[in-house]
Amino acid sequence: MKFWLIIRIAFALLMARWKQTMVAAIGVAFSITMFITLLGFMGGLNDLLDGLLLNRTPHIRLYNEIKAPEVLPVNLSPKYKDHYNFVKSVKPKNERQQIHNITAIEAALKQDNRVLGFAPKITAQVFYNIGSTDLNGLINGIDVAGENALFLFNDYVVAGNYTDLNTIPNSIILGKGIAEKTFTNVGDIIQVTTAKGESRQLKVVGLFQSGIQEIDKVQSYASLKTTQNLVGETGSYITDLQVKLHDLSLAPAMAKEFEQLYAVDAVDIQTANSQFETGSKVRTLISYAVGITLLIVAGFGIYNILNMMIYEKMDSIAILKATGFSGRDVNRIFLCIALTIGISGGLAGLVLGFGLSSVIDQIPFNTPSLPTVKTYPVNYNPFFYLIGGVFALITTYFAGFFPSKKASKMDPVTIIRGK
Repeated sequence: MKFWLIIRIAFALLMARWKQTMVAAIGVAFSITMFITLLGFMGGLNDLLDGLLLNRTPHIRLYNEIKAPEVLPVNLSPKYKDHYNFVKSVKPKNERQQIHNITAIEAALKQDNRVLGFAPKITAQVFYNIGSTDLNGLINGIDVAGENALFLFNDYVVAGNYTDLNTIPNSIILGKGIAEKTFTNVGDIIQVTTAKGESRQLKVVGLFQSGIQEIDKVQSYASLKTTQNLVGETGSYITDLQVKLHDLSLAPAMAKEFEQLYAVDAVDIQTANSQFETGSKVRTLISYAVGITLLIVAGFGIYNILNMMIYEKMDSIAILKATGFSGRDVNRIFLCIALTIGISGGLAGLVLGFGLSSVIDQIPFNTPSLPTVKTYPVNYNPFFYLIGGVFALITTYFAGFFPSKKASKMDPVTIIRGK
């Protein structure tokens, strides 16, 4: 019975100063709206930037790096075992970039439950020939089906059909940047020269745009068979094996494991792109900091309004205590007022935040560097809404706790004498 009476009294006090109540609720709603919108937009931006990296980057890359031998013959000699040996101009080992035992490695990866899939690749240094001018370039020989399944290759082909790499012999998909430099369109013939000096004419069946300009000015794509013929190698010649995992966090440990197990060099995505990952974390941290600051500012507004209400309602507090209400009851009344403002403002803010995010999500965003993006990116992660709602309650609770505690300790006799 007393519970409902406390609720009715709190509602009466709220409505007695409804303008101030509305201002406080609007402050909370505005803070939650901007908190949700800011986190959603920054989350969408992070997803977009991460997607540019993750969609085109393997979780683990297996390759054979050409490097100098780690153990030199002089270090194996018993005569010089106790000496410090300094050897200058050490030449790399006489090896090719080819991954050895590629068939056995692929068979083992197929049996590994941690591996989502893999795609072989050949990297070939070439020159794009334009009259008497040669432009530096790189042709990636790919397993077309595997590349599309793991790295969404088709999403970045802005002209032509990616499957033509398999059906049309000696075909190539040029990077958008190199196509513009060479004034080449789909259906044209382009001549390339390998590092060994052999020239080959390739038919352009498509244009590729990754969104990273420096890559699109250099890289192009051909089928594995076309690239093997281009560099004069057999069908077993593979320079890279791109591996994707079910769990990205396992990549660093598995890269070390594969390196020892298969006697190849391995690099994981976290090591190769640590700077990019740090940038995403910093942007997220800034978003949370700004959003929480908005909520704290709204909390101070509620605190001030309740403080003013207590001073203006001293006679009401005295009457409540004189008629049998305890200090705890008075405390509950003002806490109820604060939480009502927080809940109503918080719910309104969540709805408005979702609405504003939806509006941003519909705004056209067209840029030549990101052909797959049509509107501004927004992330509707439910966790953002949970954080906003919980933090609104916590902020308004503490904003009402101290004024309500102050009201509960007031002596009705002192108040009446003062009146």
